[in-house]
Amino acid sequence: MINRLLNHLEEWLIAFLIGAATLVIFVAVVHRYVSGIPVIQDYTVQINLSWAQELCIFMFVWMAKFGAAYGVRTGIHVGVDVVLRKLSGKPQQYLVLFGLLAGALFTGTVAALGGNFVWHIAQTDQTSADLEIPMWWVYLCVPLGSSLMCYRFLQVAWSYSKTGELPHHDHGHVEGLETETEVGAKA
Repeated sequence: MINRLLNHLEEWLIAFLIGAATLVIFVAVVHRYVSGIPVIQDYTVQINLSWAQELCIFMFVWMAKFGAAYGVRTGIHVGVDVVLRKLSGKPQQYLVLFGLLAGALFTGTVAALGGNFVWHIAQTDQTSADLEIPMWWVYLCVPLGSSLMCYRFLQVAWSYSKTGELPHHDHGHVEGLETETEVGAKA
């Protein structure tokens, strides 16, 4: 139940951030080019969109942190598995578990250090240049995203230790589209 809620929250957050960032960038670019038209220029120069770039950068950083956790959960991260493919049986299983637990240790450490950093920066009055929001809001993605990524590494490691299966992403599969064989099988 909690995992499903977390999965949906993660997916909705990523989708919202990428959609909103795309919209903000589109509006800023249209504004920039429309501002060059003499008839419209008098009206568009009154609209200040200097904050759009900074907002998009922050949104993409948040999206990247939570997208990395999504990547661990779904198995879409690129990995070097030359040695892993040469092994089989228990040595392969141990190496996979070692890699997953090392990922959990690393991201857990980043989450702890990031939390400490956010705590200390929250004690200052630092704000972003254009949006003038507290910088600890921006940096909060580090401990939150890294904690979620650590959880996802532990989740995958637990599942792997029980089933021997890693999450696998089929790059040729598009969710919501059925192939002709799947449609024929259902009929």
